[in-house]
Amino acid sequence: MSANPLPPREMITLKRLVLTGLTFFVVFLVGSSLIGSWSEPQITSRLQLYQTDLLLQAAEFQPEASGANVDSTRTAILGKDPIATSLEQYEDVRQTAQTELDRFQSRLDQVTVADAAAPEFPASSDPSKQGQLRTAIRQQQTLIDQLDLRIGILQAEQGQVETALETWSRLAASNGTRSASDATALDARASDATASPPNRVAETLTGLWSQPPRLLPDVEQQIQENLDGWFRDQALSRLYELQQRPDAISALQQAAQAAAQQTFLKLTLIGVVPIIGCLAGTAILISLLVQRAFRGEQALLAQNSTTTWETPWNGEIVWQVLIAGFFFAGQIVLPLASQLLGIGFSAFDSRARAAYALLYYLAMAGISLLVLYLSIRKFLPLPQEWFRLKSKSNWFLWGAGGYLVALPLMIVVSWVNQQVWQGQGGSNPLLQIVLEEGDPIALGMFFATASIAAPIFEEILFRGFLLPSLTRYMSVGWAIALSSLIFATAHLSLAEVLPLTLLGAVLGFVYTRSRSLLSPILLHSLWNSVTMIGLFLLGSGAE
Repeated sequence: MSANPLPPREMITLKRLVLTGLTFFVVFLVGSSLIGSWSEPQITSRLQLYQTDLLLQAAEFQPEASGANVDSTRTAILGKDPIATSLEQYEDVRQTAQTELDRFQSRLDQVTVADAAAPEFPASSDPSKQGQLRTAIRQQQTLIDQLDLRIGILQAEQGQVETALETWSRLAASNGTRSASDATALDARASDATASPPNRVAETLTGLWSQPPRLLPDVEQQIQENLDGWFRDQALSRLYELQQRPDAISALQQAAQAAAQQTFLKLTLIGVVPIIGCLAGTAILISLLVQRAFRGEQALLAQNSTTTWETPWNGEIVWQVLIAGFFFAGQIVLPLASQLLGIGFSAFDSRARAAYALLYYLAMAGISLLVLYLSIRKFLPLPQEWFRLKSKSNWFLWGAGGYLVALPLMIVVSWVNQQVWQGQGGSNPLLQIVLEEGDPIALGMFFATASIAAPIFEEILFRGFLLPSLTRYMSVGWAIALSSLIFATAHLSLAEVLPLTLLGAVLGFVYTRSRSLLSPILLHSLWNSVTMIGLFLLGSGAE
C-alpha cells in the first residue's frame, strides 16, 4: 500500500525548509570562498609585470624614420626612461610579495604554536593547513627569487652594477632547495624541468657583471633556460661582449629589433585603443548627463527608468532559481560530481583544459536554465516584456555605447579597488590561463566560453530573470543595484565584487532602458572579448 502524498500546505512547508537549508549551506560555502580569496593574488600584479616586460622589449625598437612626431609617439607609449620605470615596477611587486611572505610566515607560526600548545585539539582543523601554508611560503619565496634575478639585470642596465651584485649575492647565498616548478608564481615559462634553481642563475649573472668577470660552465645554456625576453637578451649581450663574439651580438640585435617592432605595435594596441575608447565613453557619458539636466524625463537616461515588469511569480520562485538552480546545482553539485568522477581541470593538457572549461560552463548553464524553466513554466505564456530579444529601440547602439561608457567608469573603480586590496583578493582563474596560453585552438575554446557562453547565460539569468523579478518588490534602480551585487558575488572573488557590481549596474541600466536582452549580451560579450584579446597580446608579447 503506497503512502499518501503530502497535502499541498505541507509540501510547501517542506519545500521552504529544504530551500532554507540549502540557503544556509550555499551562504556558508560562498562566504568561505570569498574569505579564502582574501589571501589569493589578483591577476593585476601579473598583468603589470607582463606589460612591463613588453615595455622593456619595445624599448629596443629603433624606427627607421626619425623626427619630432616619431620621437613624441615613442615617448608617449614607452615613457622617457623605460628601464627606470620597469625597475620601479618590479621593486613595487617585490615589496608586495615580501609583505605577503611575511604574512604567510606569521600565520604558519601562529598555527604551529597553537597546535603545539594543544596537540589534542589542533588549531588547524584541516590537517593540511600547515602544509598549505608551507607551500604558499615556498611559492612566494620563489617568486621573490625570480623577481630578484630580473631586478638585478635592471639595476645593472641602469649603471647600478654594485647594487645588482648585492641583489644577486643575497640570492646566490640561499640554499637553492626550492624547485623550479614553484616558479609559476611569476612566469609559467620559467617552470620548465630544465630550469636551474634561482641561486645558481644568480651565480651565473654575478660572474657576468663582476670585475673581473667569471664565466661559469654552461653559462649560455643557463641564460637561455632560465631567462626570457628582454632579460635574456641583456644577459646574452653581456656574455657575447665578454666572449668577443661580434657575429653573435649582431644576430642577437637583429632578432631583438624584430621582436621589439612587433611588441611596439602590441603595446600601441594595448595602450592607445583603450584610451580612445575611454575618451569616447567619457564624451558619451558627459553628453548624456547634460541631456538629462536639460531635457529631464525626456532624456535617454530617464527612458523606462520607472517602468517595472509584470511579474507573475513571487519571491519564492526567485529564491528557488538562484539557490537551488544556480548556486547549489550549478556551482556545488556539478563541481562535486566532477571530483567524484575523478575529472580534474589541472590533469588535462592545454586543449583538454579548454574543452573541459567550455563543457563545464555549458553544463552549469544548462542545469541553471533548466531549473529556471521548470520554476516558471506554470506561468507560461509570459507577458511580452519577459526575456525579450527584439525591441523597437536600437539595441546595438545601447550595447556598444554602454561598453564605451563602462570603460572610464571601470578604470576609476579598478584603481580604487587596487588601492583597497593591494594586489590580493583573488581573480578569475581563467584570466591567468589565457595570459599564459599559446595554443590557438585552446584559446578559441576559452574565447567561446568567456565571450559567447558566459554573456548569453549570465544575461538571461541576472538581467533577464533576476532584475525584472526584483521590480515586483522594489524600484528599478534598487533592482539594478541588488541584482548587480548578486551577480558580482557569484564570481566568488572579493577583489572582483566592486568592479563587477559596477559592470553589472551598467548592464542592468542598459537592459532596463533598451528593453532588449541583446543589448547587455552585446556589452558583456564586448567586455569579455576585449579582455581576452588584451590578455593574449600581453602573454604572447612577453615571450
